[in-house]
Amino acid sequence: MDNGVYQNPLITRYASKAMSENFSDEKRFKLWRKLWIALAESEMELGLNITKSQIEEMKKFAEDINFEQAEKYEREVRHDVMAHVHAFGDQAKSAMPIIHLGATSCFVDCNSELIILWDALEIIKAKLVNVIDKLSKFAIKYKDTPTLGFTHLQPAQLTTVGKRATLWLQDLAMDYNNLVNLQNTFKLRGVKGTTGTQASFMELFNGDEKKVKELEKKVVEKLGFKKVYGVTGQTYPRKFDYNVLCVLSQIAQSAYKFSNDIRLLQNMKEIEEPFEKSQIGSSAMAYKRNPMRSERMGSLARFVISLPMNCAVTAGTQWFERTLDDSANRRIVNAQAFLALDGILNIYMNVSENLVVYEKVIAKHIAAELPFMATENIMMECVKAGGNRQELHERIRVLSMQAGKNVKENGGDNNLIELIKNDKTFTAVHGKLDSILDANNFIGRAPSQTVEFIENEIKPILNENTAVLGQKGDVKI
Repeated sequence: MDNGVYQNPLITRYASKAMSENFSDEKRFKLWRKLWIALAESEMELGLNITKSQIEEMKKFAEDINFEQAEKYEREVRHDVMAHVHAFGDQAKSAMPIIHLGATSCFVDCNSELIILWDALEIIKAKLVNVIDKLSKFAIKYKDTPTLGFTHLQPAQLTTVGKRATLWLQDLAMDYNNLVNLQNTFKLRGVKGTTGTQASFMELFNGDEKKVKELEKKVVEKLGFKKVYGVTGQTYPRKFDYNVLCVLSQIAQSAYKFSNDIRLLQNMKEIEEPFEKSQIGSSAMAYKRNPMRSERMGSLARFVISLPMNCAVTAGTQWFERTLDDSANRRIVNAQAFLALDGILNIYMNVSENLVVYEKVIAKHIAAELPFMATENIMMECVKAGGNRQELHERIRVLSMQAGKNVKENGGDNNLIELIKNDKTFTAVHGKLDSILDANNFIGRAPSQTVEFIENEIKPILNENTAVLGQKGDVKI
């Protein structure tokens, strides 16, 4: 690493090696050569004057990119694709006359970009599924553990730790389905020529439309794909980039919510992200255990969420068949969106697999709030024993105000139950208060909802992706 120049932190700190390599020049230029070989081979098979020896010579150098020569040519011609045509031709000399035959630059540029996006989506999908797997195990483990629910960030009815995790899981399941739907509609640009009319290939094949259509089919299949856009201008539709980044944004949104929930829970000392033995939380306050992983997730998520608008502007400002003001922008936006989300999911895997739950603290917080929540149950038991509902309600209201004052003004504990125990109005329940105050009476169907959700909506996703399960989240720094 050259410490004297700026290094992209997405590469040096956050993204995995696999994702970084996916957007590398080496992969891109090898794909260009693979595309040129597929084109030439298909043209030969359909009768053009191209020989097997030319194809073999191209294949010989398919993985051997002469970068320095290509860079030299680009400085001269100011055109990256033609620079690589010449560099490839310097190696595969016999094939030089037929490399890129009939094609426009976007034949290699757009098709290679789409293949890179496909491979990037596969990396993201695998990590997303692993997060889902880890969270589902966490949800099942803690499905019966009561905890305070919160609405408006104020204590509300109880839920369970596992049931809360299903809310995170449901977001991710929606994201997974959106990603799969995107992949199901995935298409290459294909072999379309300069403005999308395939005119150059019609010329090569003497107006034989059948052969031109077969050429496109052959090339795409050699690349491992089946679908192509029926029509294009010079490029594949730039709206597709927007669709891709919207899916990435949605995953980032889900991770953002999770990271914020964990930060809040860590503040309450109920649940913590992993904290390593030698980790330093603060340079000044040695006792601190800052949720740096969750904070980093939120920070990167904010970046990813902001990017679809950029793609929307690019798509909306393409003039007629194409303008080149998309090029420099897309080199940055597409790659960085995936690199950032890759970093987010690395952390998400790490955190979700190593969450620390402090059940006694959770129980303490429940105990501080449950007396207020139990008042309806206490009142109903008294009514069953012959009490007057209205009189009971008024008396509970008065005692609740006293207990609230003790908590807020005196800094004491919630003593509502003690007040009720000492009040003759509630004599009918004095022997039942412990059972009434059992937190499990207040969690409704949370445990069974958790099990049903995992079985019905999460396990099918995991069963479809068993081959990629078992990944670990690597937090570089």
